[in-house]
Amino acid sequence: MTKPLLQIQGADVFYGASQILFDVNLDVRKGQTLALLGRNGAGKSTTFKMIAGIAPPRRGKVLFAGDTVSGQPPFRIARAGIGFVPEDRQVFPEHTVDDNLIVGAKKGAHGEDYWTRDRIYEVFPILAGMKNRNAGFLSGGEQQMLTIARTLVGNPELLLLDEPSEGLAPIIVQAIGELIRTLRDMGVTIMLAEQNMHFCLGVATHATVIDKGQIVYSGTIDELRNNDAIKQRYLAV
Repeated sequence: MTKPLLQIQGADVFYGASQILFDVNLDVRKGQTLALLGRNGAGKSTTFKMIAGIAPPRRGKVLFAGDTVSGQPPFRIARAGIGFVPEDRQVFPEHTVDDNLIVGAKKGAHGEDYWTRDRIYEVFPILAGMKNRNAGFLSGGEQQMLTIARTLVGNPELLLLDEPSEGLAPIIVQAIGELIRTLRDMGVTIMLAEQNMHFCLGVATHATVIDKGQIVYSGTIDELRNNDAIKQRYLAV
């Protein structure tokens, strides 16, 4: 079996004196879509911030493509091939859709240039029709698609999506789900943090459950679908 693309080994993360993550161990393999599931406050966003270098671990480490990236500044981790889409979207509101993509555009860590702006507009036709519109005038769902597109145009090897369905209308959540399935089928390696288990059951290949800062379950999405005990204990609202 090939080595994981992403490995988290025994990671503890603190905010000041408060410990948020406890001995987290997690693997993501190339081509997987892994859902990190848990209730609000379970540690999902902190896990993503740790991977992206925003909240580095005090103990343990994060490896990407076999190299230790924990302790490096976020811009170096991004250049190594990790693309992070935060939960609050953070578009450049006074710049056009096309300008937002230009800002995010770069080649991958090994010179990859698959995700050009032209390809982005093929995969995101809704953005092609509003490429000259200021991002601040887009709906929440359109901004979510733009932030995903802006991250992809940086040609990452791993795409981190933090709460991609949060606060969106059901029809937009469905569109985001279809987009994630399209990216998955294209071979993009994805890790998404979500409270919405039903959303993840339709898009993910694997699932990891986090509770109170600790990993409590890992398996395929089908194994989770059939595990009523885990769903009831850790994911029921």
